[in-house]
Amino acid sequence: MLGFAKKLLGSSNDRKVKAFQAQVQKINALEPKFEAFSDDELRMMTQTFRDRVEAGESLDKLQNEAFAVVREASKRVLGQRQYDVQMAGGMILHEGGIAEMRTGEGKTLVAVAPVYLNALAGKGVHVVTVNDYLARRDAETMGKVYRFLGLEVGVIVNGLSQGQRQMAYQADITYGTNNEFGFDYLRDNLVYDRREMVQRGHHFAIVDEVDSILIDEARTPLIISGPTEDRSDLYKIVDALVKELVKDKDTYDLDEKQRQALLTELGSERMEQMLEQGGHFAEDTVDLYDPANVSLVHHVNQALRANTLYQRDKDYIIKDGEIVLIDEFTGRMMTGRRLSEGLHQAIEAKEDVKIMPENQTLASVTIQNYFRLYEKLSGMTGTAATEAQEFLDIYKMDVLEVPTNRPIQRRDYDDEVYRTFAEKNRAIAAQIADCYVRGQPILVGTVSIEKSEELSDLLKDYDYQIETSRKLKPEYEGREKEAQKVGDLAYDIEYVTGRGIPHNVLNARQHEQEAYIVAEAGLPHAVTIATNM
Repeated sequence: MLGFAKKLLGSSNDRKVKAFQAQVQKINALEPKFEAFSDDELRMMTQTFRDRVEAGESLDKLQNEAFAVVREASKRVLGQRQYDVQMAGGMILHEGGIAEMRTGEGKTLVAVAPVYLNALAGKGVHVVTVNDYLARRDAETMGKVYRFLGLEVGVIVNGLSQGQRQMAYQADITYGTNNEFGFDYLRDNLVYDRREMVQRGHHFAIVDEVDSILIDEARTPLIISGPTEDRSDLYKIVDALVKELVKDKDTYDLDEKQRQALLTELGSERMEQMLEQGGHFAEDTVDLYDPANVSLVHHVNQALRANTLYQRDKDYIIKDGEIVLIDEFTGRMMTGRRLSEGLHQAIEAKEDVKIMPENQTLASVTIQNYFRLYEKLSGMTGTAATEAQEFLDIYKMDVLEVPTNRPIQRRDYDDEVYRTFAEKNRAIAAQIADCYVRGQPILVGTVSIEKSEELSDLLKDYDYQIETSRKLKPEYEGREKEAQKVGDLAYDIEYVTGRGIPHNVLNARQHEQEAYIVAEAGLPHAVTIATNM
């Protein structure tokens, strides 16, 4: 019965999108009117809209006209006209929802109309991207439309001065990454004079790749810290003891999801013995958990985490004698970022590099809590439906799937599951070899530097035999059914064989060659293995 009703009335998603498409028809009806406007007349509409907002008219009432103006401006400035489905996606964003749109449907252009509409209120609109490159690119490209219509555009990237940041936030529209917005908020909470603050409130934000930022990174803390006293020797001493301790896995418990490692009762006893024998306890104490030894407990816990939870070439790399953290979501180096509360120093001791002074936390906020500051929040992505319930529970945001402008031609295959990593890697290598022989460029995504280099090592000496043609033998002509039973023996088959597949590896180690590797990735026969950079 439910299936029949769904077929008759459409799903909830279909009904909501249909309502937006009805609005799009009203926007389409306004197109001839604004096509007849001169550039100056079109630009003057921005001030007209602002006057109406100041007079008390809601943004919802301005929506159709504002969207029609933006569409006309986009046609004139970029030579691109927003499709009807892009207009519908823009309405979802204006209402504070999440527009799920397939890759290649033009999400960047979708955001232009709702950004323009909400910027008319004069309170600032933030457009959040996943990296500095996209922030600069989108601010430059889409900024042409906004500037044509008389709005100011700013961009927040790493390395700006306080004055430059203030100017960027004073603009009607500000592009930047989630980290830049979050750290600016923390810095504003540390200043003594309001005139030193750079942000001016949290009115409306559109988040690109919203599932990555608001779900995957939701619990990631942004932390501003300052140095404390130097305790390098103690880190080295405790690291040596913990390295010995963790050889026995019964001495500690791991919780990889929470990123926690704790000593078991056996582990605590052994650590106490080693510290007592080394004379590291405070005077007149024999217990690790004596209040006078609280600093030792802290060092032991951080050394334990460093040696059991943090892996070289996955969580960090060593570059020029320094520990450089790797962003687990993008695979990029986070130069200058340090773990707090002595954890970074514990990793430095583990890898025997120079130990820098420990930091103490001065201000902290999670990505989730930062974005909940906004009066209105919306987002775009190609994959949000699977997290729809989380978005609703945490952020009160509905996810709507926007249909493609044209019927989709890409075929999505089912996932393949293997028993072991070795089996999986062999299957990946066979698929790569097939694409390589056919001349089809292929991109292989991996979750860490370590995995990308494992696959690279496999490809260097991989022996392949790929079928390139199959023809029935003369004696089986007209006897196809019989040939199918006989199998390969009934055919003349040609193969291409070889050893080793040329490829490029893109991860934090090859950061400097990124532009070259990306430029080569689409060429015939190109094989690129990359972390999520």
